[in-house]
Amino acid sequence: MTTEEAGPRGLAADLRDAIAPRTVLLVLGVLLLQLGFILSYVGAFHSPAPHRIPVAVVGPQQTVEQIDAIADQPIEASVSPTADEARQRVLDRDAEAAYVIDTAGTTDTLYVATAGGPALATAVEQVFTQLDTAQNRTLAVTDLVPAQPGDARGLSAFYAVVGWLVGGYLAAAALGIAKGARPATLRRTAIRLAAMVPYAIVSGLGGALVVDQALGALTGHFLSLWWIGAALTFAAATVTMAFQVLFGVIGVGITVLIFVILGNPSAGGAYQKELLPPFWRAIGDFLPNGAGTTGIRNEVYFGGNATGGPILVLVVWGVAGLVVTLVASALRIRKENAAASTTLAG
Repeated sequence: MTTEEAGPRGLAADLRDAIAPRTVLLVLGVLLLQLGFILSYVGAFHSPAPHRIPVAVVGPQQTVEQIDAIADQPIEASVSPTADEARQRVLDRDAEAAYVIDTAGTTDTLYVATAGGPALATAVEQVFTQLDTAQNRTLAVTDLVPAQPGDARGLSAFYAVVGWLVGGYLAAAALGIAKGARPATLRRTAIRLAAMVPYAIVSGLGGALVVDQALGALTGHFLSLWWIGAALTFAAATVTMAFQVLFGVIGVGITVLIFVILGNPSAGGAYQKELLPPFWRAIGDFLPNGAGTTGIRNEVYFGGNATGGPILVLVVWGVAGLVVTLVASALRIRKENAAASTTLAG
């Protein structure tokens, strides 16, 4: 006898069949990620304001103290003995700008590097324009390192990083969907991780070809782009695998939380970290998004200065993801084998 012949089912039973409790939990998880996305992006970008932007100042100590005393501390000033040294600090990424006071006249000079972030350079210019205007002085602005013609608003590095990270975690998630989030044996875990190496290399190569050769957005550093892209892809893939082994399908959501919800707003793309609220400013340098964006900008525009730190961050994430994936898989498999042995013995 069919269900229809037995009589109409209750609405509650139909709801249970259509929407299982596990599905409800997954949908609630998606809702939380959605709200987190809104909170993170709007929270980071709704009111950008400069905070302690490092600036090299050539001038008397009194002026440095006056700059540091500006309300809300938009600038963190430090003395440089000469204009040449101040400019070099900008190129070395030890300072974001250099302010040279003309003690013999009334026209001061501000050196910026828009390739490091146009929004940041604009914010610094506004602060020093107001400062000079209040003292009946004028400000001349010189851009030491402008962005390349194909890198409009200096955003190419950020969007390339986003693409590489998305490719890494989607590739790992696809493997989890196709073959299960948790590999059955440690050997299969190792094979999955090994498979991400050629994928990351090809991903880095493809992205560099698009950004450099095809679009001409960031040119002259093809090999650097290739290997930074490969490191980003591999880090995203191994971290995604680690979370999948630890938490199953929920691990993909945790990956999205880290790389998309937290990582993108704090990466220094449209607004550099010194313009962001405290939370996003604090985490940006330690996530692959921010490290990759800074690393590419420094490599392409500043001769590789201050690139070691960002590269180290990418290596740490990639290695940590790999180690956690292997260790968590080994522990889970051992636990399952022990449980199976106990069942058989019983």
